[in-house]
Amino acid sequence: QLQLVESGGGLVQPGGSLRLSCAASGFTLDYYAIGWFRQAPGKEREGVSCISSSGGNTNYADSVKGRFTISRDNAKNTVYLQMNSLKPEDTAVYYCAAVHQPMCPISKSEYDYWGQGTQVTVSS
Repeated sequence: QLQLVESGGGLVQPGGSLRLSCAASGFTLDYYAIGWFRQAPGKEREGVSCISSSGGNTNYADSVKGRFTISRDNAKNTVYLQMNSLKPEDTAVYYCAAVHQPMCPISKSEYDYWGQGTQVTVSS
């Protein structure tokens, strides 16, 4: 069974940090670009960051540049999202997704597999 599982979410105060993990089972992530997305209540799911299959290319939404860092450890079949200087507007359910191609796609509709999401709440 092909599956992506996110973990690492939780409640954090403004200015705090969290590291999300996206672990794959049933397939290897080596040949997949991986994206992180988030969806706040009443809003559309938006792209946060993406990393190419080799890890050599990354991109970030303007709202998280300089605060979030995406990385991958193919030996552990896991992709990470380090989130620093968190703000209340970062509160959302965070999802990871995989697409079977080297480079990050333009549209979220191109992704092949999605995780179930992990809740991140930034509040004092």
